[in-house]
Amino acid sequence: MGTFKFDGIAFNSTEKKKPVDEDKHTYLGLEHLDSDSIYITRYGADVAPKGDKLIMKKGDVLFGKRRAYQKKVAIAPFDGIFSAHGMVLRPKEDVIDKDFFPMFIKSDYFLDAAIKISVGSLSPTINWRDLKELKFELPSLEEQRKLAEVLWAIYDMKDKYKKLILATDELVKSQFIEMFTDVKKGILSDMATIIMGQSPDGKTYNDTGDGMAFYQGKTEFGDLYIREATTWTTAPSRIAIANDVLMSVRAPVGSTNIATEECCIGRGLAAIRPIEEKTTTMFIIYAMRVIEDTIANMGVGSTFKAINKDQVHKLPIPLANIELQNQFVELAEQSDKSKFALQEAIKDLDALSKKIIAENLIPAGKE
Repeated sequence: MGTFKFDGIAFNSTEKKKPVDEDKHTYLGLEHLDSDSIYITRYGADVAPKGDKLIMKKGDVLFGKRRAYQKKVAIAPFDGIFSAHGMVLRPKEDVIDKDFFPMFIKSDYFLDAAIKISVGSLSPTINWRDLKELKFELPSLEEQRKLAEVLWAIYDMKDKYKKLILATDELVKSQFIEMFTDVKKGILSDMATIIMGQSPDGKTYNDTGDGMAFYQGKTEFGDLYIREATTWTTAPSRIAIANDVLMSVRAPVGSTNIATEECCIGRGLAAIRPIEEKTTTMFIIYAMRVIEDTIANMGVGSTFKAINKDQVHKLPIPLANIELQNQFVELAEQSDKSKFALQEAIKDLDALSKKIIAENLIPAGKE
């Protein structure tokens, strides 16, 4: 184990260029980097980006230095240009193995240390002059190669599981289309009563449990059921009841959860209450999740996207009989169980990866 300053571990490539039209096809901005993946799945811009951009080469490690708390790290998939709000990093291979390098930069060991030196309040940014002085412990190159092999195997398995989750979602969507193709189409208000949220006076809010649970938006959304409230109000205005479907109608638009108790809803939510004998809570939530992307794209507004009462009322839904609805719900619930198992496996792999990093990179007593 040796101690190295970061500029002894990595090169920070600052070579830039002013984009021309063809560069729009190989441009990567921070918006193209995902916090939970080291791989790039989208890229490019409609027009050539303005201002000087960093030149990147295939295999470079891209690090979002602006709002570094988002932990955006990715491997450049091709030669191109990268946002000036990032860093283009390359390994010093006499100190760090090239295959281990991306795993090191993606690790909490590196990122947590880097985040601590961010400066600025609105958009905290990391400066190279500070980052290069940070010191890190590294094992021998031979040990790094062994670690890289294990960590990449874990990472690729996680990536496969994530793709299976996406495939499961697509299967549910395709089954929905197949099952309801010949069913008469209606609108949501044909099958449910819709209550648009309205925020009570802020003076009535408290965090001591006094009054009725209050949900302003999707902050407390869980996987399917809403989590315990953190805010209450003594003067509830618009009220949802247990088993209402709650839909986020303001930035982000379209997310859904199920209410577990009587609660007050703010203007960021709508409550969708199934009409008995026409439909069920579970059918509504799964039907709305099938078209969630469509709902999200309906949002309008320059600062915060939102949908209005009329749009919620007119959301499309098949007017199927209860038996057919229940068949679809059964399929969707089984898919949820499969996704849950995959998500738990991903969590276990995350924990294993962090354990390996802690045992092999962080000196005893500094965890």
